[in-house]
Amino acid sequence: MESFRTLIKGWLGKVLLVLFLTPLALVGIEGYFSGSNKADVAKSVNGQDISNKELESATKNYKDQYLSLVKGDESLLNLPVIQEKALDALVARSLLQQQAEKLGLTLSDVQLEQMLAQQPSFQENGQFSQKLYENYLRSVGMTNQALIASLRQDHALKMISTSLMDYALVSKSDVQQLANLQTEQRTLHLASIKLDDYKKGVTASNQEITDYYNKHKNEFKQVASVDVDYVVLTPALLPKTNLAVTEADLQQAYTAFVDEQKKAIKRQVKHILITTDARDDAAAQKLANDVYAKIQAGMTFADAAAQFSDDPTSKTQGGLVDAYAPGAFSADFDNAVNALKNGEISKPVKTQYGYHIIEAESPMVKLPSFESEKARLTAEVEKSKAANLFSDTVNNLNEMVVGSDSLDVVAQEVKGARIESANDVTLTTDNPYLSDLSVKAKLFNDDVKNGDRNASSNIQLANGDTVWIKVRNYHAAGVKPLEQATAEVKAKVIEAKAYKAAQAKIATILADFKTQPAAQVVAKSQVTFENAGTFARSQGLKRPIERAAFSIPAPSKEGLWSATTAKLPNELVIVAVSNVNSSVASTLPAEQLQELNKLYQQFRGQQVLEDYTEYLKSQAKIK
Repeated sequence: MESFRTLIKGWLGKVLLVLFLTPLALVGIEGYFSGSNKADVAKSVNGQDISNKELESATKNYKDQYLSLVKGDESLLNLPVIQEKALDALVARSLLQQQAEKLGLTLSDVQLEQMLAQQPSFQENGQFSQKLYENYLRSVGMTNQALIASLRQDHALKMISTSLMDYALVSKSDVQQLANLQTEQRTLHLASIKLDDYKKGVTASNQEITDYYNKHKNEFKQVASVDVDYVVLTPALLPKTNLAVTEADLQQAYTAFVDEQKKAIKRQVKHILITTDARDDAAAQKLANDVYAKIQAGMTFADAAAQFSDDPTSKTQGGLVDAYAPGAFSADFDNAVNALKNGEISKPVKTQYGYHIIEAESPMVKLPSFESEKARLTAEVEKSKAANLFSDTVNNLNEMVVGSDSLDVVAQEVKGARIESANDVTLTTDNPYLSDLSVKAKLFNDDVKNGDRNASSNIQLANGDTVWIKVRNYHAAGVKPLEQATAEVKAKVIEAKAYKAAQAKIATILADFKTQPAAQVVAKSQVTFENAGTFARSQGLKRPIERAAFSIPAPSKEGLWSATTAKLPNELVIVAVSNVNSSVASTLPAEQLQELNKLYQQFRGQQVLEDYTEYLKSQAKIK
C-alpha cells in the first residue's frame, strides 16, 4: 500500500504537476478576456502571426511560475530557455486553434452570449449588467465582436485539447503492469568493496589523462563561478557611542508622530451629484446652484442628497462617498475637498461627471499624550540614531574602499570586521552573504565577465547588513580546459582503473551466484554481505543501487541469489536479490487502482496532445 502511495506522490505525480508547462497553460478564463493588438511579429504560423507582445506576456507567466519554485531568485532562471518554451507553447496553441477551426469545433453566438452573461464580473445583483460589460470592453480596448471572436477561438482550443486529453486510451493491462512494477518488493543483500586498496600504486600517464578527457568532456562541464573576497559590516560591530537620547530628541519625535497621526486621519467626504445625463449643462449648473442655496437656507445636506443627488449609491447614505480616495473624480474635486474646513460645504464644482456639492468632515481623534508615548519614542529614536551611525559609517568606508580599491580599509577601521574568501562560487551558492540577490547581481554582471576586478561599492543585504566584494577570478560556463581539469581527470582515471580491478576480483563471485547456492558462495567469497531488507521502488535506496537491484531478473530457484554491481564514489557495491514478491499489486483496493488508472490516463492524454501538436508542427509553415 505504501509503495502505491509513493507512486502517486512520485514520478507520475510529478509529471502531472508540470502540465502547466504545456500549451494548455495558456488556456483559461483569463485568456478569454485578454485583448490582443498587432505588434511586431515574433513568429508566423501558417500565416497567423504571434506578436512580441503575446510572447512577452507568455514569458512572464512562465517566469512567474518558475520564480515560485526558486523562492523568487531570478538569478537561477535561464531566461532564454523560458522564452523559448513560451514561444513553443504559443506556436502549439496557434496550431491547435487552426486545427479546431478546420474541424468545425465552435460555439454558437447564443452559447457565447450565455457564457458572458454568467461571468460574475459582468453581473450586478445577480443579473447581467450591460454597463459593466461595456466598461470592461472600454478598459481592454475591444469591441463586442472582437471579444466574441476571441471567446470562440479560445473555447475551440479548449474543446480540441480536452477531446485529445480526456479520451486517451489506457488498457487494464497497462495499469496493472504499472501497479506491478511500483509495488514489487525485493529482498536485498549488499556488500561494499572500498576502492582505496585498489588505488595503491595506481598511476595515470599524461596520455591516459588526455585520452580520458577527450572521450569524456561532458563530465567536466562547469557552470559560471567566481573566486571572491568579501567583508561584511553589521551594526553590531559599531561602538555604541553618541546614541544617548535627549529630551529635545523626544519632543521632536513626538511632534512628528502627532503630525503623522493627523495626516492619517481620513476625511469623510460627502457629495451631491447633479449630472448632465437627463439635462443640459446649463440646467445642471442651475439646479446645483439651487440645491446649494437650499442648504445654505437650512436644508440638511443629507435631505438634499436624498432628494436631488443623481448618485444612486451615496444619496441613500446622506451623500457619503464610500472609501473616497484622491483621483476618484478629478483634480478639481480633490482641490475642493482639500480647501474645505471641517464641516464646510463647497459651492458646485464641475467635473466630467457633472456638478458636485461637497462636504468634508474630519472625525475627532484623541491623540495619546507625550508621556504615554515616551518609552516607545525613546526606542525609536535610539534605533534611528543607530541606523544613522551605521549609514554614515558605511558611506565613509565606501569612499575609502572605492578610492583605494581594497577591502583592507574596512578591517582596519572597524574592529571585528574580517576579510573572507570563497572559491568556485556559483549562482546556487548557499553562502549566507554571497547568496543575496543583490550580491549575485554584482558577482555575475557583464563587467565582471569582461574582466572587472575592482572592489565593489557597498551592497546592502536583505537583512540590513552591508558587504563589499572583490572578484579575483571569473570562470565562464562550459567545459573546463584540460589544464584546469587535470587533477580531476587524473582522479577519475585512477578510480576507473580501481573499479576495473575490483570488478575483476569479484567476477568469480558474480559467476558463482548464477549456479551455486547463495550461502555457499558467501561462505567462500571472503566478502561481508549485509541483509539490507525488503524494498519497493522509490523507497530510499541510493539511485545506483536501486537501478541495479531492479534491473536483474528474479532468482531462478530457492536458495539462489541474482547479483550485479553498482558504482558509488570510491566504492563498488555487490547488489544481490534473494527474493521477489510480485503479489502486492493484487491486494490493492479497487479505489486505489481506479486512482492510478485516472492518473495514467491523464499522463497518456498529455502524451497524445504533445504528439498531435508535434505532428501539426511537422506539417505547418512556421517562420
